[in-house]
Amino acid sequence: MKILVIGSGGREHAILRGLQRSSSRKLELYCAPGNAGIAQIAECTAIKATDVLGLAGFAEEHNIGLTIVGSEVPLAAGICDEFERRGFAIAGASRTAARLESSKAFAKEFMAHHGIPTARFKIANSMSEAHGILQSGEFGDEDASVVIKADGLAAGKGVIVARSRPEAASAINVLMEGGLVAAESSKRIVIEETLEGPEASLLLFSDGVDYAFMPAARDHKRVGENDTGPNTGGMGAITSPSLLDENTLRRVIQEVVEPTLEGARAQGFPFRGVLFLGLMLTSAGPRVLEYNVRFGDPEAQAILARFEGDLSQVFEAVARGGLGKVPISWSNESSACVVLASRGYPARVETGRPITGLELAAQHEGVQIFHAGTLRSESGEWLTAGGRVLGVTSTAPTLERALARCYAAVADIHWDGMHYRSDIGRFSERSERAEG
Repeated sequence: MKILVIGSGGREHAILRGLQRSSSRKLELYCAPGNAGIAQIAECTAIKATDVLGLAGFAEEHNIGLTIVGSEVPLAAGICDEFERRGFAIAGASRTAARLESSKAFAKEFMAHHGIPTARFKIANSMSEAHGILQSGEFGDEDASVVIKADGLAAGKGVIVARSRPEAASAINVLMEGGLVAAESSKRIVIEETLEGPEASLLLFSDGVDYAFMPAARDHKRVGENDTGPNTGGMGAITSPSLLDENTLRRVIQEVVEPTLEGARAQGFPFRGVLFLGLMLTSAGPRVLEYNVRFGDPEAQAILARFEGDLSQVFEAVARGGLGKVPISWSNESSACVVLASRGYPARVETGRPITGLELAAQHEGVQIFHAGTLRSESGEWLTAGGRVLGVTSTAPTLERALARCYAAVADIHWDGMHYRSDIGRFSERSERAEG
């Protein structure tokens, strides 16, 4: 079977490694556009993930039997609609379903309509309207914290937690003037109350009828230790049985998962793909921070390291139906992923730095290394080629041991300017943050 994975990061490397490791049948793996690490296990093509027609043409020319979409941008561009129009099997959300991620305003209105618990919010269609909402006092006094979100996709950088009204006013100006995110993403903004509590990410596969959970995860978004500094695409992630207890999971199923899937069907877009629920576990119960319509990155690395079964069968069932008949199981271990980034990330980064120690790091027990921003020189030397460069991932019977394995492997890797968080899985993640 020929499988095409669309994307170029650590998430896509983890998907491809999972397919390669778990499949009971012979697979020919392709990736568009991929990266140097991915090229070791799949044939890469230089077609951009946003080139919907080019990718559809590639799938037709190469007789691709299944396509898996890794990132949110091609989903929002309607790649699944185009592939399905041509009769190609593709695992991912439709353009309409992708609005749950591509429009914060759409998602919040969807949650309100279907009674899904989330933060109290207002939507502003102009800068003057946004400032008027702030001045109304609806979200507290001058010293109250408030969350300002760009409506559209912003690669994790479209959310600002403002701890006072002057900060909130500044955040509105920055976002709506296009200072942080693309102009089309910030034409509208969402203003919402601050929530407090530990965060958890719950992901599930869905074929539009049936669904299957993955292990709960927790991401670490901010660049600095103790959750400081600007938001990033993600500096690390963990999975552990302790993240969601059974009572909380039951509430999430009853109050969030089933109303979301039923609401999507009722509104005419049965959800097929990977649904990511970003949750805040408040004292009043779980609240939805946001929806994503694909694997998180680096959550995918930590989650898929625990997968047991045939991943190609799961994605095929997501695309074609019959998910309820596919055996899906996960190891009882915990896992961790630590992202190694280039100097300057998440702002302007340095690239082209030689990387050493990869082979030594990969020899540690339970460790896998996923490439996100790498290239290889003509002489075979590994070089940095992006902000987030590598995701060092491990599994172990306990989270403490998984983290120890991760950081032992990290210690073997080096390049000039490499940085990472040393508190992944150790910081409590009690925050007011919502993702962007």
